[in-house]
Order: sequence, then C-alpha cells, then structure tokens
Amino acid sequence: MHNTKVTTIALDYLGIKNSKINYQLSAEQLHNETIARYQGKASHLGAIAVNTGEFTGRSPKDRFIVKDNLTKDEVWWSNINIPFDTEKFDALYNRVTDYLSKKEIFVRDSYACADEHYKLNIRVVNEYPWSNMFAYNMFLRPTEKELETFYPEWTVINAPGFIANPEMDGTRKHNFTILNFSKKIALIGGTGYTGEIKKGIFSVLNFILPVFKNTLPMHCSANVGKDGDTAIFFGLSGTGKTTLSADPDRSLIGDDEHGWTAENTVFNFEGGCYAKVINLSKEQEPGIFGAIKKGAILENVIMDENGVVDFADISITQNTRVSYPIHHIENIKEPSIGKNPKNIFFLTADAFGVLPPISKLTPNQAAYHFISGYTAKVAGTEAGVKEPTPSFSACFGAPFMPLHPTKYAEMLSKKMKESGVNVWLINTGWSGGSYGVGRRMPLKYTRAMISAVLIGDLGSYKYEDYHIHSVFGVAQPRSCPGVPTELLSPRATWNNDEEYYKTAFKLSNAFRENFKQFEEFANEDILRGGPQRYDI
Repeated sequence: MHNTKVTTIALDYLGIKNSKINYQLSAEQLHNETIARYQGKASHLGAIAVNTGEFTGRSPKDRFIVKDNLTKDEVWWSNINIPFDTEKFDALYNRVTDYLSKKEIFVRDSYACADEHYKLNIRVVNEYPWSNMFAYNMFLRPTEKELETFYPEWTVINAPGFIANPEMDGTRKHNFTILNFSKKIALIGGTGYTGEIKKGIFSVLNFILPVFKNTLPMHCSANVGKDGDTAIFFGLSGTGKTTLSADPDRSLIGDDEHGWTAENTVFNFEGGCYAKVINLSKEQEPGIFGAIKKGAILENVIMDENGVVDFADISITQNTRVSYPIHHIENIKEPSIGKNPKNIFFLTADAFGVLPPISKLTPNQAAYHFISGYTAKVAGTEAGVKEPTPSFSACFGAPFMPLHPTKYAEMLSKKMKESGVNVWLINTGWSGGSYGVGRRMPLKYTRAMISAVLIGDLGSYKYEDYHIHSVFGVAQPRSCPGVPTELLSPRATWNNDEEYYKTAFKLSNAFRENFKQFEEFANEDILRGGPQRYDI
C-alpha cells in the first residue's frame, strides 16, 4: 500500500475552502471508504464494484478546450475539439469550487510519463473516494521523497455530483470536461465515468508533447521482447489492444497511452490499465482476469447477492471495465520504458469481413491507415439489423487529439523511416462474411500471426510470399505458422466472389469518403496509400 509522511494539504489556492481533505489515502483506505459510503461493493474476486451512474462512457460532445492565446492557432477546432470561452470557464470553475468547498473530498498527487525527462506532475481533486482510487490506479505513484518537494503542474478537479446549467455555464448539457491549457486545469463535472479523468490528461499530453517536446503521443499498447525489441499496438476500443499486448513471452510496457521520443524510446504515460471486461474469461485472458483482485475497480458490472460477477451481463452497458495498477500484471517492464521499436500493429475489428487477418503495409499505406483509424461497429443491439457500420477515428484516438491528425501522422511517418519499423494491419474482426454471416477471427490465430511477426517468421518473407489485395493494395502473406492457410485470404473464406468484392468496394469507398476531410493536408504519397474506388 502507498502510505506517505505527508498527511494533509490546503486547497484554498484553488478556491476550495473549509473542506475536509483526505490526502493521499492508500488504495485499501479508499476501497473501505467506498464501501462505508455505500458507493460500491466488494466482488468475489476482491475488487470493488461501482456504478458510474448516468454516464457509463465518455461524452465526446461535452468535451471542450478553452480557446485563448495559447490554443487559438494550435488546436484543430472541430466537432472533436470544441472551443470554450475563457470567461465562461472562470465562472463555471468558481461554481464548481464553491460546490466542493465545505465538503469532504479526496486529493491525490501523482504524475504521468514513466520517463523522468517528460514527467508531468498532477494533483487530482475528487468528490468520491472511488474516483480517487481510480487516479491511484491509473497515474504513476510518487515516492515519499518525491512528495516532499512535489509541485503540481496540472490539476484535475472532478465533481460528478455538480450539475451544470447550460444557459448559465455555456455547456451543452449538465455534464462537461473542459481543458484549460493556460491555467493547466482539467475541470470535470456532472459525470461519474472515470475514463474522463484518464483521457483528460491524455488529451493534455497530446498537446504538450508534440508542440513542446518533439515527442509523438500515441493511443496504443506496447510490450518488449527478451532481445529488447519493442512492439506497438494501435487500435480503438474492442479491437484487442489490451488483450494482444498481454503476452506471456514479452514484458508489458503499458496498455493504452505512450510517447515515442526523438531518442527512439517508448514510454508509458500511465501507472495502470483500464480494460474492457465484457465476456471476460480466465481461459481467454488470464492476465486481465488475474489482475481483478483487491485494489482493482470494476465498473458497471452485474453481481449476484454473493458478489459473483457475471461478465456476460451487459444490462447496464457493454462498456464494462476494470482499472488496476500495472503491478497487478506479473510480466511488466520496470520502469515502463522500451527501446528500439521494430514492429507496429494497427488493429481493426472489420465487421465487413473483407480485410485480411494480417497484412504488411508500405510507409504510404501506414500513414493513410493511421490517419483513417478504422474499425467497425455492429448494429446487433437493434432487432433485425445486421449491417455493420464503418467507424473512423483519426490516429486511432481522434477524441483526444487537440492538433490536426496530419501533424501526428507526419511525426509517425518520420519515426517509421528513421527506425526502419515494419507496420502490419491486423483484422481481429470477421472472416467468411460480414457480421451476422461470417464468424469472428479466433483469438488463438491472431496471437499466432503476431507471434510469427515478432519472432521474425513473416518479416523475412520475400515479395513473392505475399499476395497483393486487389482492392486495398495491402500485402497479405500466403502462409503463416500456426494459422490455416485458407484463413489468410478473406476472399477465399467467403465462397462468393461477387458478394465479397461488392462488400470490399463498399468499405473502400467509405475509407475514401472519410479521407476527404484530410486530403488538402495530406501529400501525394499518403493519398497513394489508400484503397481503390469503385462505383457499385
């Protein structure tokens, strides 16, 4: 447990007055406080289970950035990065701090970025004990000695119980997440979803690191092999980023947020993991399952009267999650820094079933797919609807990227060329047909493909060992150890060429339509990395 000699602090400088401040409580103390307040229950696995209330996921339309002299010319203002007025922020900030004054609150000093050259000190102020426990899990934990001279550079103020008045406060609804880069404050209210805390600081780093530190921030997981080779896994939620980076033969650097420095090192931003637990099983994902013990927080899961969790029950949300400190995983890299990136994997859950399960990308294709950030959503929640929907999120993390996506893509392309890294597109989605007809690619085969890359079996293949996909132009291997050969060709699994190509061109057209918003910023090389277009 994390105990310190420092027992309390004052928050008058933030405008929070006459509050009872619980400073730097241990995870066990916060676990017990949550139960004592009837805000959570212990599960049979030891982890505490909480319900985040109205919001069980992020609310991207309610995330704002204060537009001022620092941000007005740097931020890519859009429906993702929504401007917020400085005076409105100040007024709302005062209302939130008045709300927290005279309350019992929980404060934690922590930091982001495992590489000390990039360290960002963070003070987190929470209304609820379990939100503060989340901050303990997800951010890096200072030593007692570091706390003696700790100075917070950024402050997160998190008040789930505060309800905004849109007409008065300038928000869209009663909930909000607002980043003020000049005042170095992340202000969160009206939502109990803890992911807003984590992603708020990720968004901060996505601005600071490229602009001031010449470092590429990445929404990815990363691990390192026994020979010191680092692998990076990009992917949106549900594509297998956390699962596939948890490899018993490789040490985990981190599961979600990293920086790639000019010195060609990769470091974790966080001190923990925040994994989806829908349909979680010990057999399929032993690392994550084993991490769910006392000290972890389960969110929005269903338990019986004995505290037994039903991971298949999605009656609250499909976005059931667990947060835990990274030391709950056995095989981790300490400190969370890797060198020498050799392979990058772009993960997509293609519900159209037309992308190969594994393919190698040229640098142009890599830049195009990175800017596109494709996966697919399935419409299984609506009766009778089986049509998948393409989903694009630039740089595999658009909601957290304050700069224009091409800025990050240019940095990635430069680093790829300098390091000679190989880039692979991995489809963890459907094979043999679209969602509702085909079946999901078995996890054991995806693991076998990635293992083949990491030990060099695929990287050494000659050009003739690959087939060039006729629509997407990517190079798909003709064989792979441990994988049935017929699975490597998506067209062959369909047994219906006409339907396959019709669907493939439908997806390629969606790619090209989405990319129109970036065309004026992308060079000819990147544009050549896209798929063919065809009028169906």
